[in-house]
Amino acid sequence: MPDPSSPSSSPVGSSLVHGLSPAPAGRRKVPLTRPLRHPRYRNLWLANMVSNMGTWIQTFASAWLVASISSSASITSLVQTATYVPVFVFALLAGVVADAVHRPKFLFYCNLYMALCAAIMALLAGTGLVAATPVLLLTFCIGIGTAFIWPAWQAAMSGLVEPDEVEAAATLNNLSYNLSAIIGPAVGGVLFGWIGPGALFLANALSFAGLLGVYWSWWREDGPQPQAAEGFRARFVSGVRTAFGCARYRRILRNVCTVFFSTIAFASLLPVYVREVLRMQSSTYGTLMGCLGGGAVLAAFFLPQLRARVDKTGVLAGAMLVYGGMLLAMAASRSLLLLAPLILCGGMAWSATVSTLNAAAQLSFPAEIRARTLSIYLFVMSGGYVAGSLFWGQVAERWGVRAALGTAGACVLANALVLVTGSRKNPL
Repeated sequence: MPDPSSPSSSPVGSSLVHGLSPAPAGRRKVPLTRPLRHPRYRNLWLANMVSNMGTWIQTFASAWLVASISSSASITSLVQTATYVPVFVFALLAGVVADAVHRPKFLFYCNLYMALCAAIMALLAGTGLVAATPVLLLTFCIGIGTAFIWPAWQAAMSGLVEPDEVEAAATLNNLSYNLSAIIGPAVGGVLFGWIGPGALFLANALSFAGLLGVYWSWWREDGPQPQAAEGFRARFVSGVRTAFGCARYRRILRNVCTVFFSTIAFASLLPVYVREVLRMQSSTYGTLMGCLGGGAVLAAFFLPQLRARVDKTGVLAGAMLVYGGMLLAMAASRSLLLLAPLILCGGMAWSATVSTLNAAAQLSFPAEIRARTLSIYLFVMSGGYVAGSLFWGQVAERWGVRAALGTAGACVLANALVLVTGSRKNPL
């Protein structure tokens, strides 16, 4: 159980007056596997890894299916837009709801809804009459479930470990996600042409079974649903006021918006890049997606040592320099032998970026208001993703995918430079 004096279990009062709980006096290395000693966290982590694998299989299948149906770069990039628009639209509402409901019960029903959406997509694809529009619409529907899950999931998971284990837990969560990012696209790349997208969508629907079982057990063990003391409007206002009233949290949000606006170019344009620049097929797309995930998996094992020596701002700036360099190299190269290790390095940088920003957000406020403040983080993040996927899709449509990737890489590098120059006055 968390320490009663920790930010995750302390009273809201004094912590919210200052916006953030005080930072620890010094950094120490927390072993990567330490959060797994908590049984409930461990069970959720394992079940979530299986679900993540299904998600990556569906992500691959949806993007390549739309790229196969339409030759337009802007249409292909809409897969990412359809994924993140619901998060942008519903994140703030989801945060208010997540702080007022019994989280295991809420997460059970959200995951059940997403499993049903994936099953419908599988049924539609199985008919052979699939088109880009219904795939995008069902991707949007699944995104609605994601929007409501994320604040509750983030708040629940950070409450299952000790405060000093939150960064290790965030890294483990990324490790789970990125192990799946290696296996899922690889499986999708091999099987897409053999068994078709319908079977891959069905695999995603079935992958929710483990999570549903864990949430059902947790829900039954925890007893009745608590009643929120405040009304909806009061909870919403207090969450927004608390988040934006804190100068450090505003800096986190600014970095989240600018970083994700630029970095989404990779996910949005990779199918088009493989098809038009490399002139290769779905297996290559799966391989390059797997390289990004492989890099993120490798990063999980050296990030604890790095964080013991370098502050959050330094880790984030260095990661962005590497990721920006990867995008620039993609714009300049057509060699798969060169691209694979470059994207592997980009995956390491991506894991460092996501886990650093995520942990900083999770540790910013106490448990009583954490889902609401995290929902603002997700709102800003998804806004960057949505705007970026639309913008880079249009740039690729007008000037080519290589120009779009190169420009996105330059933006990431510029953001890293701004972060470094302002780090002494405004640390993350």
